[in-house]
Amino acid sequence: MIMVVSKVALLTILAVALLPWLPNAVDINHMKQLAAQHNVTCILTFGDSSVDPGNNNRLATPMKGNFPPYGKDFFNGRPTGRFTNGRLATDFIAEALGYTKVIPAFLDPNLKPTDLLHGVSFASAASGYDDFTANLSEVLTVSKQLEYFRHYKLHLGKLVGQQKAEYIIRNAIIVLSMGTNDFLQDYYLEPERPKQFTVEQYQNYLASCMFSDIKEMNRLGITRVVVVGVPPLGCMPLVKTLKGESSCVKSYNQVAASFNSKIQEKLAILRTTHGLKTAFVDCYKVIEDAVTRPRQYGLEEVSKGCCGTGAIEYGDTCKGLSTCADASKYAFWDAVHPTEAMYRIVADEAIKSLSETLLA
Repeated sequence: MIMVVSKVALLTILAVALLPWLPNAVDINHMKQLAAQHNVTCILTFGDSSVDPGNNNRLATPMKGNFPPYGKDFFNGRPTGRFTNGRLATDFIAEALGYTKVIPAFLDPNLKPTDLLHGVSFASAASGYDDFTANLSEVLTVSKQLEYFRHYKLHLGKLVGQQKAEYIIRNAIIVLSMGTNDFLQDYYLEPERPKQFTVEQYQNYLASCMFSDIKEMNRLGITRVVVVGVPPLGCMPLVKTLKGESSCVKSYNQVAASFNSKIQEKLAILRTTHGLKTAFVDCYKVIEDAVTRPRQYGLEEVSKGCCGTGAIEYGDTCKGLSTCADASKYAFWDAVHPTEAMYRIVADEAIKSLSETLLA
């Protein structure tokens, strides 16, 4: 088993990391039982900017976040390519499980062989379930991310041997997080997909793409998959600005909620037909709740981002701008992406989902 902490230590870390942030505290005894019963080896992530720690730094794309003020609250205050002020939800999950404080990008030139044991990310900001979405921004499609996963398997096999590599992958937790760009950067901005699909048809198409991607992952040895739902799109500051609304845009939120239901239907089929262990992280619910009841989560500002005016800036347009004094009180870092504080809250929801479904 590739793990350097004891199960007791792992649960101690988990409890300390999560309890202060959850309105409903984690059941420590239950988590101890899970640690005794399951040997999770690492976390591997696929998706978009919500789980990309810097793969886009190595791509010829404008979709980058490797400059200030991004990374303002990261270790040493340095930008890494994460589209937030600090760490992502997957970083917190990995730390809670005792592996590493951050999940590195697979394309990071400084990646060490031992990093492969603790988990890496193949995600690419601006990607989506629809390959056309990724191609719009010249970032990694899911099929390309899976190609890099195959490279990862080869490197891992050389490092620890084929049998151990297969064990690591079989017991890894896979996090899949995307879908936002399919709607906001593709369907609602570009003319091609609306000509081909109604909104509901496009939702079905994306869900089918996800279904096929997970089947391919399973063929490659993966057995445990966590899918993060689409957030309440209408609550993003940029969407509210573009639609001229001061509160969350209901029509966009309805699209997100409907798509999340379709994701869960597909996951239920995968559990039945392929024997996969799956979990769904309802980030829609937790982010909507945080926006509605911010003080319950230690937040104060949920209507705008911390960067610039907080109404329209993200990515390049956030570059070099001044920021709010205390990002820990904000739900959004820029006009699209959550703060580290919000990612902590999402990570807590993910841990709950893992304990209740994937590792039950």
